[in-house]
Amino acid sequence: MALNGGHGWTARGFLAPGHTPAHIAGMVDISLNGEPRAIPPGQTVAALLQALGLDARKVAVERNEAIVVRSEYDVTALGAGDQLEIVHFIGGG
Repeated sequence: MALNGGHGWTARGFLAPGHTPAHIAGMVDISLNGEPRAIPPGQTVAALLQALGLDARKVAVERNEAIVVRSEYDVTALGAGDQLEIVHFIGGG
């Protein structure tokens, strides 16, 4: 619920304008397929995929408009402001 022109309250208290709950909880904000998402700082692509329940063998990941090579998922740390696009491959006939 927004109060006072964008100021709001969270379970932990007052939320200043321009801040998300991620700022309060020590998380960082990224964009995932165009939607804001808060993640732990330094989380890797592999850890994010696991948290999302996605099989790393069946997705393609783009970070800041560059493809992340699958062999680099374990070592590619995500940071505040990163823009991710994840495409899930679906087989068909």
